[in-house]
Amino acid sequence: MPASQPPGRHYHHGNLRQALIEAAEAELTEKGVEAFSLRGVAKRAGVSHAAPTHHFGDARGLLTALAAEGFTRFRASMLEAEGKAAPDPLSRMIAAGQGYIAFAARHPALFRLIFSSDRPDFADAALDRAATDAFLHLVENVRRLRDDGSTPPSASPLQDESLMVEVTGIWAVAHGMADLMNSGRLKFLKDKPPEMRARILEQVLRRLIRA
Repeated sequence: MPASQPPGRHYHHGNLRQALIEAAEAELTEKGVEAFSLRGVAKRAGVSHAAPTHHFGDARGLLTALAAEGFTRFRASMLEAEGKAAPDPLSRMIAAGQGYIAFAARHPALFRLIFSSDRPDFADAALDRAATDAFLHLVENVRRLRDDGSTPPSASPLQDESLMVEVTGIWAVAHGMADLMNSGRLKFLKDKPPEMRARILEQVLRRLIRA
C-alpha cells in the first residue's frame, strides 16, 4: 500500500469509507497510534479534512473501524493457514498459530492496535463482533483438539473452565511468540530462512499443545 495518495483523488459512491480506512492503516503504519491524526489520513486519501470526521466522527471512531477490519483480517490469516494444513485438529491448530504469527509479522502496527491499544472503542458493536469471532475461532479449534465428549454440545464452551485454561495457554504462547518476534527479541530466529523459522515455530506450538 502506498504511503500516501495523490490529492484530488475521486471515488465512486460508497468507496470513500474504505479508502479512508486504507489511508488510516498507512498513517498508523508510518506514524504509530500516538501521532495518528485525521488530518494526516485525509491528506493521504486526497480528500477534505472534514471527510474523515463526517464518516467516523473522530480519530477514535476511525481507529475503531480500522480495528474491526484488523480483527477480520487476523481471523482470515488463521483460516488461510488452516486451509493449507492437514485436516486433523492438531495440524489445523498449529496452522492457526502460524497464521496468527504471520499476521503479526505482516501488519505489526495493526497487530499492536487490535491487541495493545486503548484507542479503539471495544464497546462498538462491529468491533466487538469481529474480536469475538476471532476469539471464538480459537476456542473452537481448541475444543476440536481435545474433543473427548466432556463438553456437552449444548453447553457454552466459555463456561468450561478446563477448556478455557487450554485456550489461555495456547493463546498466550502464540501471542507471546508473535510479540517477541515483532520486537526483535527472538534474535536467534531473525536471520533464519523462512522455512526453518516456520519449522521451529511449529515445533514450539506442537510441544505446547501436546503437553
